[in-house]
Amino acid sequence: MYSAVDTVWVLLGAALVFFMQAGFAMVETGLTRAKNAGNIVMKNLMDFSLGSIVFWVIGFGLMFGVSASGFIGTPDFFVQGDYATGEIPSYAFFIFQTMFCATAATIVSGAMAERTKFSSYCIYSIIISAVIYPISGHWIWGGGWLAGLGFHDFAGSTAVHMVGGVAALVGAKILGARIGKYDKNGKPKAILGHSITLAALGVFILWFAWFGFNGCSTLSASGEATPAMGKIFTTTSIAAAAASTGAMLITWIRYKKPDVSMTLNGALAGLVAITAGCDAVEPWAAAVIGLIASFVVVFGVEFVDKKLRIDDPVGAIAVHGFCGAAGTILVGIFALDGGLIYTGDASFLGVQALGVVCVAAWVAVTMTVVFQILKHTKGLRVSKAEELAGLDIEEHGLASGYADFMPVCGTDFIATGGIDENGNAKLELESASSASFEKAVPVERMPREASAGAASDVKMTKLVVIANQSKFEALKSSLESIGITGITVSQVMGAGMQKGHSEYYRGVEVDINLLPKVKVEVVVCRIPVDTVIAAIKEALYTGHIGDGKIFVYDVENVIKVRTGEEGYEALQDEE
Repeated sequence: MYSAVDTVWVLLGAALVFFMQAGFAMVETGLTRAKNAGNIVMKNLMDFSLGSIVFWVIGFGLMFGVSASGFIGTPDFFVQGDYATGEIPSYAFFIFQTMFCATAATIVSGAMAERTKFSSYCIYSIIISAVIYPISGHWIWGGGWLAGLGFHDFAGSTAVHMVGGVAALVGAKILGARIGKYDKNGKPKAILGHSITLAALGVFILWFAWFGFNGCSTLSASGEATPAMGKIFTTTSIAAAAASTGAMLITWIRYKKPDVSMTLNGALAGLVAITAGCDAVEPWAAAVIGLIASFVVVFGVEFVDKKLRIDDPVGAIAVHGFCGAAGTILVGIFALDGGLIYTGDASFLGVQALGVVCVAAWVAVTMTVVFQILKHTKGLRVSKAEELAGLDIEEHGLASGYADFMPVCGTDFIATGGIDENGNAKLELESASSASFEKAVPVERMPREASAGAASDVKMTKLVVIANQSKFEALKSSLESIGITGITVSQVMGAGMQKGHSEYYRGVEVDINLLPKVKVEVVVCRIPVDTVIAAIKEALYTGHIGDGKIFVYDVENVIKVRTGEEGYEALQDEE
């Protein structure tokens, strides 16, 4: 007989942990560039799809099958045996564990983003889900040798997250950095993610779904598990809150402003760190663990980026690898049952440390073999040209993940300059179209003298404004207040001769040669130019470097296409 309540609880947990795939996809997509958004989503989807199949075929048996050695379970192809746990049926337990396997696999996606061959990534995903994750998982959750020693990892700080984090470290190291990430002296250069809002959405999704990841790992919602459920939810959330707060304060002190992406990583760091001991520590200890995780993730990201010179676009190595290890070891200090601060005995702490080292070594060795074989056979990395163009178009034939948000020009241009000695693209534009304009739509030209009120003697002036994107609404409102409604707006990249002020992204000073700007163009004749300039300056002025520039040009003529009106008359309804 099975318990309906317990079964529903575990299945609810499976659904929540599945939702974490969406969270990982949003975090990774947001912290990488738009030209690779489709590739990131595909990798997350196939992590789950391929991983689910091979875990069902072989991985689950290797993880939970009976073994005499405690090293590997007996293979059980397609899960034929009975793995009922407590009062939940076998299939409920299987699908719950499948979601954890998929989580471990998908962690690597972000660390190896923007330069990995999709086909090679799929092979990696199959191997980690079929063999590598299940074997170390057997040691911890399948009755293996670490479980026999008393190793405690309630929901997977080591079994899931550190496995993914170490695999990410190995993969990103073997793969190499993205083009332009490091200069010739090895100094890291910031490569900004394209959507911090997507990354934030992903973090909120993960925080929400983590209640299923940790809370439902009780595998029961009745009996002794009932009071534990509330405590697990509490410690999980407190650790995340403490870690995100800590990361915010650390970056505020170090970078003079609170770093958004690091603070988001801080929340994930706290969640990863508390996962091992969420059932075993008090809420105050969870807050301490979260605070420690905030230091681990901030300095861990900087260490990986600047000292190891490993390019991890999303911080997966620090968040999952370093914080997974730290959180597991901290259980040996703060656990109510056996923790060092309660017993004065370091034996439990030693077991926790031993488990972390052994699992890390297992994953590091096996993943090194896997990635090296891939690198020297079918290849692990895309070509330089493919990387520059973006994996969306090269790997999936997807012109843009945001097609409706990008204007398409009549003539396409391609970069043909190759790569310079620093690994940066040399931009030499070459027309990708030789289409003739002979068949262009004919336009009937209206003689100037036929234009009513041409007013050729009225002076027309064009003003081009380059400003920070954040100032656009204020600028538009200021122009509207003096009667100007006809404007042209472009999103551009650029920097002035002063090179702007220092900005930081994930602890790295942003290369300010090209910053996102907005270009606003207006043509005026009725309203005095000085009045327009004064309105623009009022809207943009802060007194800091980067307030923008105003360029003033004389306009010879303006022609309205629809009516043929010219000069002043063509601008009548524009100002």
